[in-house]
Amino acid sequence: MKKEKVVYRFNRYVGKTLHVKKEISFEIRLGSRLLLDELCFNLNQAQLEKQLNAALENGDAAMFRQISEAYKQYVWEGTQQ
Repeated sequence: MKKEKVVYRFNRYVGKTLHVKKEISFEIRLGSRLLLDELCFNLNQAQLEKQLNAALENGDAAMFRQISEAYKQYVWEGTQQ
C-alpha cells in the first residue's frame, strides 16, 4: 500500500525552493488498517460459512472437512495453551 502524502511548496524570494512533505498520521493509518482487516475477516468468515452450509446440504463430507479446516482459523478463541 502506497503512502499518501500532501506536498507543500514554500517559495522564498531569495534562495532555493523548500519542499515539505506531510505524511498521514500513525493513528489514522493504524485505524484504517484495523478497519480493513476486520472487514476482510468478516467477509472471509461469511463466505466460508456459506460454503460449509452448502457442503452440508449437498452431503459432501470431503468438501466439508476441507472447508472446516480453513474455518478453524476464524473461530479460534485462544483455547489452546
